Order: sequence, then structure tokens, then C-alpha cells
Amino acid sequence: MKKFIIKRLLISVVLLFFVSLIIYGIMRCMPTSYVEQQAMALATRPGAKSYQEWVKQLNEQYGLDVGILQGYFQWARRAIKMDFGDSWFWNQPVLQKFSSVIWYSFALALVSFILEMIIAIPLGILAARKQYSVADYTITVVALIGISLPSFFFATILKYIFSVKLGWVDLYGIVGRMHESLTPTGKIIDIAKHMILPVVTLTVVSIGSMMRYTRTNMLEVLNSDYIRTARAKGLSESKVVNYHAFRNTLIPIITLLGGSLPGLFGGAMITETLFQIPGIGYTSYQCIVQGDIPFVMFYMVFMAVLTLLGNLISDILYAVVDPRVRVN
Repeated sequence: MKKFIIKRLLISVVLLFFVSLIIYGIMRCMPTSYVEQQAMALATRPGAKSYQEWVKQLNEQYGLDVGILQGYFQWARRAIKMDFGDSWFWNQPVLQKFSSVIWYSFALALVSFILEMIIAIPLGILAARKQYSVADYTITVVALIGISLPSFFFATILKYIFSVKLGWVDLYGIVGRMHESLTPTGKIIDIAKHMILPVVTLTVVSIGSMMRYTRTNMLEVLNSDYIRTARAKGLSESKVVNYHAFRNTLIPIITLLGGSLPGLFGGAMITETLFQIPGIGYTSYQCIVQGDIPFVMFYMVFMAVLTLLGNLISDILYAVVDPRVRVN
């Protein structure tokens, strides 16, 4: 196992190098240029330099006056030392801005992830046990609706009903207007109240695929020979399903769980933007619009690292869940 982990880590480093190089090249080719916007604003001041002079000066200041390869290796040398520069849009170090917004996204994704597991896995198992029944058809319809429902459309419906019509929650933001005057408990309740609709949105649009995935794998396991043998020995149906079948159903589900790691920390960009939750997703969207290369570059590489780490965790958990899987 130790050799396997070391080998995967080395492969991940190589993959990260090429992924970050591609991301840097894309960032340098972004049509939106913060430098051009700044130069245009500075050139309009009385007695200021011309637009072209400001563009040249700012490109030299931000290291954009060299080629993509040279610029990438300059960025990589600083990134290895955990120096990702200053955000052009927020006028503060990238890591400082990141640390101030990541926990909103993590809390939002973690609650949605827990609800998804609590709802989707039991319903998927129930649909497999009651195949072709009313419960199975109902769960299948709900799953298909969740899979095909766009998050921006569902979020808009929720805001229209619960914010515009009923007035139960605010349309946007993470806190209310009277947040600072509330008690510590009241502040927590205020934040939780603003997180209800985003959490519901993320949960509903994500449970469909997990329910279908769980149902399909449970049906495959329930039709296996060792399940028939367990039933023939007189074991109760609950023990056959919950002990023998469920453990083997977990194996493919772990793939989804490992792949969910980027979502826990990366933020749901569309949902956060719609509700203006100041998390990493909404912050990155603002930086992309403004052409903030340092922050967007960090965000994309951060997501790449989480994806590689999630795949590694999935492979390790295979051996933990299934005794038949061993890495030599």
C-alpha cells in the first residue's frame, strides 16, 4: 500500500504540472483583461500617462510582458513557496482572501453532502428492494427530476416562492440587515436561515444521480449468487440487505464520495452566485469576470489538487471496504 501511495503521488505531481501549465496558458488568453481596465481608468485622470503607457507599465508590474512558458515558471517558483501573489480585484493576498471565503462554501457543501447521503442512499436501497413497485417508480421519477433540473432554474423558483411571495427568507446574501445588532445565537440563526435555500438547491439537484447509482448497484448485488446462498441459509432479509449486500454496494459509491471532495471545498459557483453567498465559488466568478489572473489561477489549481486527492482517497478506501481488493 505504501508503494502504491507513493507511486500515485508522483503521478499526481506530474499531472498537476501539466494541468497547471494548461490553466496558466488559458488564463493568459482570457478575453477580459484587468490590466486593460485599470489602464483605461488611470489614463482618464488629469495629467496621467497615455493608455498604452499604462498598459506597458502594468504588464511589467504583473509579469505579463514575458511569454507564457517563462511566466508560468515564474509563477510556479512562487507557488511552491505558497506565494500566489496579490489578487488584482480584491487588492489583498490571494491566500488571505481565500481563507476568508472558503468556510462559507465548505459549510454549504458539507450540509448538502450529508443530506444527500442521508436521503439518496436509503431511497436507492428501498427502490432496489421494492423493484417495479409504486415506491420504486416514485423514487425513480424523483431521481430523474433531480438529475434533469438545472440548479439556476430550481434556485430561481425557490427564491420566487419563499422570498418574493412568502417573504420567509431574503433574496440574497449570507446575513440580514440587522445582523450586527443580534446576539451571538441570533447571528448563527440568521446565517443558517440564509443558507436554507442554497442547501435545498444543492441537495435536490444532486440526490438524483446518487439514488439511481445506489439502486443500480444494489440490484446487481441482490442478484448475485452469494446473496441467494445467504437467503437459502435462512438469514433474515434485513441482515442479507444491510450486512451482505450493502457493504458490496458501497464499493462503487466510494468513487462518487471521493469525487465529491472538490465540491466540498470548491464551492458551487452557480448556486453561490445566484444567492450571492460570499464563498469561493462566487468570489471566483467575480474574479473571472474582472480578469483577476492570480486568484483564478490559484482557484483552478486548488480544484485540480482536490480532484487528484479525491481519486487517491477513493483508491485507498476500496481496500478498506472490500477485503477482496488488495494493492500489491
